[in-house]
Amino acid sequence: MTQPLDGIRVVDLTRILSGPFCSMLLADMGADVIKIEPPGTGDPVRGQGAGRDGLSWYFAGFNRNKRSVTLDLKSAEGRAVLARLIESADVLVENYRPGILAKMGFDAERLEALNPRLIVASVNGYGSTGPYVDRPAFDFIAQAMSGFMSVNGEPDGVPLRSAPPLTDLVAGLYTAFGVVNALRARELTGRGQCVEASMTNGIMSLFAYLASDYLATGQLPNRTGNDHPIASPYGLFTCKDGQVAVAPSTNVILRRFFAVLGLPDPLSDPELDTMEKRVAHRARLNRMIDERMREETQDVWIERLNAAGVPCGRVQDLSEAFADPQVLAQEMVLDVPHPGRGVVRMLGFPVKFSDTPCRVRHPTPELGADVDAVLGEIGYDEATICDFRDRAIV
Repeated sequence: MTQPLDGIRVVDLTRILSGPFCSMLLADMGADVIKIEPPGTGDPVRGQGAGRDGLSWYFAGFNRNKRSVTLDLKSAEGRAVLARLIESADVLVENYRPGILAKMGFDAERLEALNPRLIVASVNGYGSTGPYVDRPAFDFIAQAMSGFMSVNGEPDGVPLRSAPPLTDLVAGLYTAFGVVNALRARELTGRGQCVEASMTNGIMSLFAYLASDYLATGQLPNRTGNDHPIASPYGLFTCKDGQVAVAPSTNVILRRFFAVLGLPDPLSDPELDTMEKRVAHRARLNRMIDERMREETQDVWIERLNAAGVPCGRVQDLSEAFADPQVLAQEMVLDVPHPGRGVVRMLGFPVKFSDTPCRVRHPTPELGADVDAVLGEIGYDEATICDFRDRAIV
């Protein structure tokens, strides 16, 4: 079955999360991703998170469809093997701090000499220029320094990080997006290039109206919890047996919402007929809605509001979300057999192709499982590979 990135070979020097997420996205699209790991230990995530049968499901969830080659990159012979891999690759992905790859002997000139068509994709914390180039980065720090935490949380509470590692994931996503575009550019120019995405730039690019309103007015946005910073009503409302999230962000949907509730049209009220007025009277509106919604259960309101075309839903925990019939219909939970490790449950493919779908071609590789095959493909004979193995080069 054809996939979009069939025939593209990726040498993957990444570890932990942001880089492996990028290379997994490429692998899910059909690229041959060769994950380079230190002999003996591998990617630290192999030992993190919950797992079964000796396999970290956290690692498995970000490294499917890849092949694993162990390589001691502190040794000259290990770096020589890497150079030969680069010669045959289309893409090199790394998430070292800026400058580390050059210190390993692979600066821009060397990479150009090895493979002028190579696309070098870098994921890092702050970018490869500027005063923070040498700083170590982590998701929590990027969330704090980017401004994200300052707008996340309750109005009277402390700034909050998001539970998912958003800055890692968005940087990996943007890097994969950049790689695919660089591959297309290479078809036009015949040349490779460097592609970079940072955790801080990535999360800031998602600030949407928070950024545009601040840039337009100079006024800092307030934390609004589950309420929308620039729209009202919008948030969690209280029913007889719990809460329901409702998002009536346009006048049309707002009228439908109030009609279902049996409340007067707010657009006919001089105090509520604009969004600015409704934001200013948010507390009054929320009280009015809560009083009405407390008269019925969550199920009743969800059925009535959906029928009227008003976006709404229950706050589900992960067990409820993963068992949700819509999530199951979209195959967002996969059962992937792993020989010797049982069946691993992991997240599915969020991007759907009608003709060239993502698919699981390989389970998550055992550490160094593909040394013989990959080194054989770039010309090493069996005796040399055995010698490398005896001396812990691979």
